[in-house]
Amino acid sequence: MKSTVEQLSPTRVKINVEVPFDELKPNFDRAYKKIAQQVRIPGFRPGKAPARVLESRIGRAPVLDEVVNEAIPAKYMEAVQSGEVRTLGQPDFEVTKLEDKDVLEFTAEVDIRPEIEVPDVEDLSVSVDDIELTDAEVDEQLDELRARFGTLTGVDRPAENGDFVSIDLSATVDGEEVEDASTSGLSYEIGSGQLVDGIDEALIGASEGETKTFTTKLLAGKYAGTDAEVSVTVQSIKQRELPEADDEFAQMASEFDTIDELRDDLRERLTRVKRMQQGVQARDKVLDSLIESTEIPLPEAVVQAEVDNRKHDALHELDHDEDALARSLEAEGKTLEQFNEETRAEAEKSVRTQLLLDAIADDQNVQVDDSELTERIIYQAQRFGVSPDEYVQRAQQSGQLGAIFADVRRGKALASIVRKATVTDASGNEVDLSEFFGDGGDDEQPDTVDAEVADVTDEATESDEKA
Repeated sequence: MKSTVEQLSPTRVKINVEVPFDELKPNFDRAYKKIAQQVRIPGFRPGKAPARVLESRIGRAPVLDEVVNEAIPAKYMEAVQSGEVRTLGQPDFEVTKLEDKDVLEFTAEVDIRPEIEVPDVEDLSVSVDDIELTDAEVDEQLDELRARFGTLTGVDRPAENGDFVSIDLSATVDGEEVEDASTSGLSYEIGSGQLVDGIDEALIGASEGETKTFTTKLLAGKYAGTDAEVSVTVQSIKQRELPEADDEFAQMASEFDTIDELRDDLRERLTRVKRMQQGVQARDKVLDSLIESTEIPLPEAVVQAEVDNRKHDALHELDHDEDALARSLEAEGKTLEQFNEETRAEAEKSVRTQLLLDAIADDQNVQVDDSELTERIIYQAQRFGVSPDEYVQRAQQSGQLGAIFADVRRGKALASIVRKATVTDASGNEVDLSEFFGDGGDDEQPDTVDAEVADVTDEATESDEKA
């Protein structure tokens, strides 16, 4: 087999492949065997008819079709590997010459990873927000903890903000009932904002057994973005009574003996959250700076695939109803044109990010071990509320285990860059982020990388092999 690679652009090549027929003998053997199983010829058991008998019965063309269809993908992969072509996505094949018993020639146009000059990051510096923690924030965390141990008691008064109510809901659009928006016995905390706009205002001041109506835009389903008249009936009203924030509560709700010790622990936890937010902010700013300062040619087919995936996800939430998407966008004050522009911009940034981090990972020879892959799987499984085993099974079924591996590698590559950057807070103090990005160790790779801070993708199971 002979193959040559022709550069069409920085992100696309044409691979020309020439295969002599003597290399296709195994393909012909398999083709004859497969066709023999499908064709019934008197005097021969299924699969036992000789090649010459098959050809006399069905002709040579079906055999050639079978051979060509099987051989092209395999020979393409041989050409890719021998030429060390870093392909992206699926190729476009074209048979350019087929001379029976002589030669098969075909071309494959495919996107490739562009050559990217990894930027110098020694002088890279970014600024992040100061860590500011108030007593009110600690009090809020303490109140949330108290709420877990609170009790609900019925009250004989109109509903107030913060009350828990049991309600019946129904909605109509132009007099037609919306089944998806109807329910009964729904428990809801007034003021939580977890239902449609306008419901909190309708419920505050309502008494048990009273029905209120209001108009709102539906958020999902067939009538997404459409004005609907909603009726809500209050079945019961309860208020939450919180335990006193004292030593007795601290002993009941935690491993601490005093409320002061519990508050100190909450303060420490909040401080770590804010340090993690600094890490995320530094990560994003470093990445944005790298993208802005690096020329990254974009493979158009890869970008378009990312655009299509994002549009598909948006439509999937609306039962693939394009009219519902238009109404939903209108409710947000957007047009379909704006949505398309934003989607493409997001897709281009996503592809740039992947290509740049892959280039950095290659340049630094970043490796991923089993423990790091396991840590990412556990982290992602928690994000999606499934067990690690179920997450792995889903990833295997969708062919995305490679994508998870690539995300971990990109996270480590980015961590290595963040470690080299100078990170200061708004007050000018240098920020130590080694807790999240590691200290580099002897091999300049992070000893440990916090999965959450290092994660530069929204979902590890998003289509990723394309970039």
